[in-house]
Amino acid sequence: MRKTMGLAAVLAAAALAGCGGSERAAETPGAAAEPSSKTVAQVVDGDRAFGALKRATANAGLGEVLAGRGPYTVFAPADGAFERAGADFGDAAMKAQAAALLKAHIVPGALTRQDIQRAIAADADGRVEMRTMADGILTFSRDGEVLTVTAADGAKATLVGREGLASNGVIQPVDGLLVK
Repeated sequence: MRKTMGLAAVLAAAALAGCGGSERAAETPGAAAEPSSKTVAQVVDGDRAFGALKRATANAGLGEVLAGRGPYTVFAPADGAFERAGADFGDAAMKAQAAALLKAHIVPGALTRQDIQRAIAADADGRVEMRTMADGILTFSRDGEVLTVTAADGAKATLVGREGLASNGVIQPVDGLLVK
């Protein structure tokens, strides 16, 4: 049986990791991004790769949540992941589905890739689980330098691109939707 990451321990590690105010760019897996004074919502809004995510967030009415206190970590699918799903989560008829989708991609706390990698390395099975805001479980594992996240329904994505540190959390770009 896999252990669920103790949220308090992860948040404490994330808080300690954030105290140094790293100036390194996150071009490589595990490298910290530069902190921002922008909220998670503002970072998503300002990134053209997240147009579909931005529309889904607005449709679901979760923009205020992601602009709020936090901290949150959003496993943010890029536009290509939404296109492959074949549904427009920005459509008013998809409001409930958009909210469910987004909650399945958000975990409480500010988790950097370095935090996730440390937790995986500390686990005997090399797997770590986190509970989402949708009350689902995301399982994180590593294959070499590639970090993979798998949802309970088998949906799988890889952490890609540059993570974004916001004033109220972290944006972790992923290459797929974490729901089937």
